[in-house]
Amino acid sequence: MAAHETLNKNWLFYYGDEPGADFMGYDDRAWRRVTLPHDWAPSFCFSRAHSSGTGYLPGGVGWYRKHFYLPEDIAGKRVTLTFLGVYKHARVWINSNYLGGRAYGYSTFSFDVSPFVRPGENVLAVRVEHAETADSRWYTGSGIYRSVLLSVGEPACFSENGVFVSTAALRPGGAADLRVQWETAGCDGARFTVLDACGNAVAAAEARGAAGSVPVRLENALLWSPERPYLYSLRCEALSGGRVTDTETLPFGVREVRFTPDRGMFLNGENYIMKGVCVHHDAGCLGAAVPENVWARRLLKLKNMGCNALRTAHNPPDPALLGLCDRLGFLVMDEAFDEWEGAKNKWWQGHNVYPPKRFGYAEDFPFWHEADLRGMILRDRCHPSVILWSIGNEVDYPNDPYVTPLFHEALGNNDGGKPAAERVYDARKPDASRLAAVSKELVAVARAADGTRPVLSALSFPELSTRTGFADTLDVWGYNYRENLYDMHHAQFPDRVIFGSENGHDPAGWQAVLDRPFIAGQFLWTGIDFLGECRGWPERISGAGALDLAGFEKAVFYQRKALWSAEPFVKLAVSPGETERAGMWTDRFVYEGDPCKTYTAACYTNLPEAELFLNGRSLGRKTLLHGRAAWTFQGEPGELTVRAGCLSDTLCSGVPAEKILLSAVEFSLPADGESVAQIEVTLTDRSGRTAAAADTEIRYQVWGDGEILGIENGRPDDLTPYAAPYRKTYFGRAVVYVRAGTAPGPLTLCAFAENGLFAAVPLQEEGANG
Repeated sequence: MAAHETLNKNWLFYYGDEPGADFMGYDDRAWRRVTLPHDWAPSFCFSRAHSSGTGYLPGGVGWYRKHFYLPEDIAGKRVTLTFLGVYKHARVWINSNYLGGRAYGYSTFSFDVSPFVRPGENVLAVRVEHAETADSRWYTGSGIYRSVLLSVGEPACFSENGVFVSTAALRPGGAADLRVQWETAGCDGARFTVLDACGNAVAAAEARGAAGSVPVRLENALLWSPERPYLYSLRCEALSGGRVTDTETLPFGVREVRFTPDRGMFLNGENYIMKGVCVHHDAGCLGAAVPENVWARRLLKLKNMGCNALRTAHNPPDPALLGLCDRLGFLVMDEAFDEWEGAKNKWWQGHNVYPPKRFGYAEDFPFWHEADLRGMILRDRCHPSVILWSIGNEVDYPNDPYVTPLFHEALGNNDGGKPAAERVYDARKPDASRLAAVSKELVAVARAADGTRPVLSALSFPELSTRTGFADTLDVWGYNYRENLYDMHHAQFPDRVIFGSENGHDPAGWQAVLDRPFIAGQFLWTGIDFLGECRGWPERISGAGALDLAGFEKAVFYQRKALWSAEPFVKLAVSPGETERAGMWTDRFVYEGDPCKTYTAACYTNLPEAELFLNGRSLGRKTLLHGRAAWTFQGEPGELTVRAGCLSDTLCSGVPAEKILLSAVEFSLPADGESVAQIEVTLTDRSGRTAAAADTEIRYQVWGDGEILGIENGRPDDLTPYAAPYRKTYFGRAVVYVRAGTAPGPLTLCAFAENGLFAAVPLQEEGANG
């Protein structure tokens, strides 16, 4: 039976190239000790020498080495190493033997190292090359930024990702027909047992052969949905000569998803609308090495916003994120690529600042695309949260790089300042008709790996792609910012499924979904701010998210909550000046009360009416439009209050910073050397009101065995090095990430402000252990 463990602790890291570091006997004692997941980029300073597209942090070359030990009885065992993600161009050696490499920085890949390992010490070496940071349109990270797994078991075993359980049909009366497919190496049979959430066996099947498919009937099935994400487990036993030689346990959900041209999406027989967001994979100061609980904090907030769907923009995600989506209840569009054969523009001096660079995955796509797409789907197909496979994002973007004689001039959705020469047809550039051939191949790969889910691509130029044959290769058409085409294309292509795969936060886009039953939903750009894709120095991030980079709610969050959630709430925000038109992008949760300034107060609520009061004086009652109402008024010191129904929210001017409030999301951090605590930092007055206008620098220190991984405030232009133990708050807030060490005992985070304020929060009590 295979034993799985992470190999995340006690790695050695060297930044730079080091010929000879692949040799088992290389002297690595001077290298820095790190814990995986590890992204080396945040340990450096922001610099204009690096790409604006990826947040002004460096790439380069890095080496990793890991010494680990295996028992004396390892001979005859099957030993496998799995890398969940290395950015990028990884090359791997074990005990001086070269195993191979992987170009794509988002793929999971494995090696059977059985012929090369030995009892006692073994040495794993990994070279990572990310030479050019202008290889992406968003932050990628650099290094072994996801976990590494070690598996030891019998040679007769299940193949990697060799078991797939799916819902074949839901039956009247509550029964469900499941289908279990399996593939083994050296086995002659398999046994499968379905366990409910309490661990009780509720169905079983046994089959002969090294591979095959077997039906399983599940009576009184509890169905999975975002509202009730019920999970079963499938216990899988591989048999050889009647003996169990391998076991796996796979969580899964029973659910049925259908897309129809006229009624959109059906989940478990009920019409359903996707309220989705797109997300990139970084978390600010943590870079791309994002712990699972950091994702959990973010997802729970998005859930509170009313979100029920996620798009992994624009690459295969960390499997841990999909596990959270299974457990918390999110539908997932799982996406493979942002570019195919044609390299897109990569901004390195600011967004849409010409000329671009053109590094990226396109150079590796011809050789690796089949393995990368198949690997993602085989890895992720048992997740009930995953309902769609996306084979590409905006690969049909006009003139970037594909062109067509059908359109002499064309602009995309994000082409501000595009030079005239870049807008027009040029026969020397790749022809857009090529996309249909590539898509046909990718769709075939996807369907061979999993025939139970539709395949789509997020189209940026459907006006063209519906004429070249590209769209015809797809099961579903995702439209990016093309709400204006919904009616025309539904009439023109009545047998096609269309929905919004990427949309702005403008409520009009949501209204377009509500007014059209044939549109299955939308995915907002974006759910969370992310590093890179910024306008230019000194900004380091894209601020398009509903949550900021520190995971705090922005005004746009509450606008969307008003549209997507049913539980009554009210939130007050203020913008300086007469900014009703700017709306949610300038609204902040702070009121200065300057009598020489004009302000616009905005109320966000899902209730029908709201009334604004300034120092107890009514400024009028207003009807909400798309969850927002606004009042413009002359400022005065004091208290600003909005009331909607029996709910109210208040902002006060001149709130002094008299306390530092440290709120730990996780308590009793185990001393395991890997667990990470999140501590929300808020400046408040004595009564607990947030001092949002009193930002100050706070220095942090850990007492006990632990380390500060990073401090994030979400401010777009804060270039304080992520490695520094200090950072200013932003609108009175920040978040600190602390990783536990391995020594049991007290662990405390302390905060010291410039003005003498001090606070501390315990993260680990005396005697805690891993």
